[in-house]
Amino acid sequence: MTKLWQPTRREALAGTAAGVAACGLAPWSRALAQEFPSRTIEVVVPTREGGGADRNLRAVTGVWSKYLNDATFEAGFFPGASGRVGYEVYMGKSEADPHNLLFGNMGPEVLNWVIEPPESFEFPGDYRYFAHVDLDPSIIFVRADGPFQTIEDVIAEGKKRTLSVATSRLAHPASLGALALGEATGAKFNLIPFSGGRNTIAAVVTGETDIGALPSGGVVARGDVIRVVLMFDDENRLGEQVNNAPVVNDVFGTDLPPLVSSRAFALHSSTFDAYPDEVAMLSETLQQVFADPEFEEAIRQTGAPWETMAYGDADACQTYVDNIVDIGNQFKPLLTGES
Repeated sequence: MTKLWQPTRREALAGTAAGVAACGLAPWSRALAQEFPSRTIEVVVPTREGGGADRNLRAVTGVWSKYLNDATFEAGFFPGASGRVGYEVYMGKSEADPHNLLFGNMGPEVLNWVIEPPESFEFPGDYRYFAHVDLDPSIIFVRADGPFQTIEDVIAEGKKRTLSVATSRLAHPASLGALALGEATGAKFNLIPFSGGRNTIAAVVTGETDIGALPSGGVVARGDVIRVVLMFDDENRLGEQVNNAPVVNDVFGTDLPPLVSSRAFALHSSTFDAYPDEVAMLSETLQQVFADPEFEEAIRQTGAPWETMAYGDADACQTYVDNIVDIGNQFKPLLTGES
């Protein structure tokens, strides 16, 4: 079965350190460094303010600025239609220029195009991701003081009645995990999208839904009211931060791939050819951020787990996209209700 590319923590840190050591600015870069950026860098975010993308974007750009000539970043949030609105805004209104970036969540947003291709631009083809900033495993979580304390409790109840599952978007790696879990165990789940992680968590905490499915990053900080009971990954890299929750294949003998979210920066594809030096500078300086202790501290202050942060270049992003397309096609009947 296809698996999403995912480095170990050691590999990720080693790659970052090697890249930073090797990326002393070349002569052309020194000349360019005096000119770029020449204005504010505009970032389109295809989700609402206050969520995981906002959290990571603020932490990244707060440190990235000092490596990029004290660049000023300005984010515009465009939620709606599970990310489609933001991509339509970026592709239709943002000029193809290295000062105009998109910061998206590759997993759910690429799954969008698997289910229904975009109408106003081509995917793949018209935009490309050039760097991801995290690899965040999907989880199943419950209310800490609720009736379910283990994944076995959830499955047992799900075999008696249909459980409501809060999720941020229907087309999402975490949603795929919940549906695949139901298919493998015979439990019945009904996905309810709540437009963003904050609303999804609130639905579980208030008892509006029975359980929730999200990436781990936004849930860890709510450990006082949330309990993680299952992880969709090859191993639990977060340990006690997620209650030492078991991984799905160990518990149920399944062969599910790691289902991880990965937030990434993208550009119009034409920008790569028209501005190769600027794109290289964006990539090189962003990689430097991951070796800066200030960045780790910024992430930890948000309450998000540092272990989920991982730099990946354009090739790593393309590998992720290719694999999520394969996984999306494999599980498409579950997402569309055709199975």
